[in-house]
Amino acid sequence: MFFCGRNLYLPAAACILTFISMVMLSYLSTPRHSAIPKIIQGSNCRGRTVNSTITALEDNRTFIVAPYFDNRESKITRVIGIVHHEEVTALYCWFCCQPDGEVHVSRADIDVHSDRFDFPYGAADLLCAEPPTCDPSYVSIHSFPNGNIEQLPRFEIKNRKPEPFSADFTVCISTMFGNYNNVLQFIQSMEMYKILGAQRVVIYKNSCSPLMESVLAFYIAEGTVEVIPWPITSHLKVSPHWRFPKDGTHIGYYGQITALNDCVYRNMYRSRFVLLNDIDEIILPAKHPDWKTMMRSLQEQNPETGVFLFENHIFPN
Repeated sequence: MFFCGRNLYLPAAACILTFISMVMLSYLSTPRHSAIPKIIQGSNCRGRTVNSTITALEDNRTFIVAPYFDNRESKITRVIGIVHHEEVTALYCWFCCQPDGEVHVSRADIDVHSDRFDFPYGAADLLCAEPPTCDPSYVSIHSFPNGNIEQLPRFEIKNRKPEPFSADFTVCISTMFGNYNNVLQFIQSMEMYKILGAQRVVIYKNSCSPLMESVLAFYIAEGTVEVIPWPITSHLKVSPHWRFPKDGTHIGYYGQITALNDCVYRNMYRSRFVLLNDIDEIILPAKHPDWKTMMRSLQEQNPETGVFLFENHIFPN
């Protein structure tokens, strides 16, 4: 067992549990961000509010998933997205402050994750300083620092007002794709997660079989599963492989890294612990009856640790 992430979190932030074979996400650090936004114009703060999970910008090289308020080190908006690692060089966050309608424009620091595995597109964090004089509810992303904000799509900034944790343990499942139909495996994992202490399981669903849809509907009605639509195939040529096979595809494993990164921030103030898993992976305590007692013991031994990595063991069929 390994651990890392000392002194990186506010007390309210969730703790991450993951397998050691998985890449670490941007939650572990907050890179330097741009200076105070510049005021460029007044506006009525209108614009088309976007609710899609993945939204393409006009350049068709940038895809926005969701923006999140992040004040762990300073007052910024962190936008989770997917970008072309070479062709996207400048992006700007447009904030509209109410009620005066002032528009503040901040150049984004584009942090493309290093774990692209040679694919041309990769997960990215767009880090934008927020206006010091207001707490904007929405942000628009644009390739230029000038224009008309009313013509840009706007995205609601999540996590603006943290609430008490609604779950102790949330499991984030990497993307469900390929018309997934292993119902037995899914049910076994779900029931084991519940035995171990999970209250919520988040599925980023691209495609699955009709039978699997029925199973998901059962767990949604039960209150255990939350399904996030993941229409990445509508925007990019995806590969089922994790490393670039040089076959013209754009991104690996159906954008798994981006989905998991979004899941961490989506549950940052909703869950005390967030587990990053594939559906065929289970963190099984060796000395404790469930995750709660295991984590109590681990945190007592490592009181300043924010991320725990678990070594994985593969059992062949």
